[in-house]
Amino acid sequence: MSRAGAAAREAAKPQDQGWAWMVLLAAVLLQGLTLGFPSCIGVFFTDLQHEFQASNSETSWFPSIMVAVLHGGGPLCSILVKRFGCRFAVMLGGLLSGVGMVSSSFCKSISQLYLTAGLITGLGSCFSFQAGVTVLGYYFVRWQTLANAMASTGVSLGFTLWPLLSQYLLDEMGWRNTFLIFGGILLNCCVCGAIMRPVQLASGSPLQSPKTAEEPGRRAEGAQLSNGASSPHPELQQQTRRTACFQMLQKYLAFDIFCQNKGYQIYTIGVTWMMMGFALPHVYLVPYAIQNGVEERRAALLISIIGFINIFIRPLTGLLSGHRVFTGRRIYLFSLAVLLCGLSNFICVISAEFSVLIIYCVILSIAMSGIGALIFQVLMDVVEMDRFSSALGLFTILESIMLLIGPPLTGLLVDITRNFHYVFYNSSFFLISAALFMGLSFCTLEKKNKLKEASKVPLDNPSRYQYNEMPTEPQSESQSPPAVMYITSI
Repeated sequence: MSRAGAAAREAAKPQDQGWAWMVLLAAVLLQGLTLGFPSCIGVFFTDLQHEFQASNSETSWFPSIMVAVLHGGGPLCSILVKRFGCRFAVMLGGLLSGVGMVSSSFCKSISQLYLTAGLITGLGSCFSFQAGVTVLGYYFVRWQTLANAMASTGVSLGFTLWPLLSQYLLDEMGWRNTFLIFGGILLNCCVCGAIMRPVQLASGSPLQSPKTAEEPGRRAEGAQLSNGASSPHPELQQQTRRTACFQMLQKYLAFDIFCQNKGYQIYTIGVTWMMMGFALPHVYLVPYAIQNGVEERRAALLISIIGFINIFIRPLTGLLSGHRVFTGRRIYLFSLAVLLCGLSNFICVISAEFSVLIIYCVILSIAMSGIGALIFQVLMDVVEMDRFSSALGLFTILESIMLLIGPPLTGLLVDITRNFHYVFYNSSFFLISAALFMGLSFCTLEKKNKLKEASKVPLDNPSRYQYNEMPTEPQSESQSPPAVMYITSI
């Protein structure tokens, strides 16, 4: 008994102490290297246009594809982590990111950049980032919330440092050599992945290899499929395959929750619509400032200001929203942040002076901090935690589609009108309309639920939040935490 207890203590030793803090440091670097990286693309926008004689719409496809794949590759990363573990996924992501940027330095057309920097680097960043976040759940138990909060500061650091480094290297050696250096920098994701060695459970099974826990289910599925294959009825075999496909979609893309849960439905539609305009200032702010006579170095500094303020404001916003006064009302705080983000865009239309643009960046960063701190917390409020992972899968897929098409469509509008003001008009339209839609819809839903509660006998187990409308049928899904939680960052 004592020998077994000593083995258990030794197996649990890496959690919350020792090497776990090195893993946390690696996670901070990963978030800065991956999520923070797209913030510097606007610095190269004008040079890429001149190099390839491309329009605003054509050039904006490059960062759009990168950001869309970075946010929408969650289900693919989930499969990869379940099959090979977090360390492998992070290191593969680092390799893809580095190869993608090195290849980009040799591109002869803007369409080649779509494949190299857009698809390959975006997919690699997705693997490294999401697997790096997942591994924190294995290394931290008691301090998991603190670890995730500290890791998220890497995004703000990336937003601050990447644009400054990009502008310096661009001035010194051009965009091709800069992309080559970026490939070497992103290869450091492999180093971060190497630090994330597997953790052992008390039973001796590696925490980072959830496939061992899934083997009974896989054996059962295999037996079911083999029985279907040996069945004399092809219809039964086809029905079994359809059922397995439906279960896979329900697990990773929660269509059932979307159809039954009104709160999740409203929130998903609102955030998806919001994403059409959310990324536009990040892509077009630097070229807009340069076109209006702002020096290139000072224009790149604008994005760094946004990231620097986020370092301090985002944790404060998270602490404020966690107060019990806002319990059940965080959706209204989120809608307010989206509304402020939309209204702030009108500052750019008033004037393009550098001092005015700094004021714009300060207000925009405060609004962005609220959106980034609350976007997933509100999702947790409207969806049960045992279905959160699958609900987030559909959420990120729809979000990535809007991030993909938003900047190119706005770039096409700029090409037609020759006026950058339409970037900020467009962004304001989507953000303000999304904020009003979510705020008013949840207010109506809350009133509707209150009327139902007043006219009926109260349930034994009412929903935790007034605006939450859960499915009436109990879910048969296992209560164990998901092996991978799709995480994105705003």
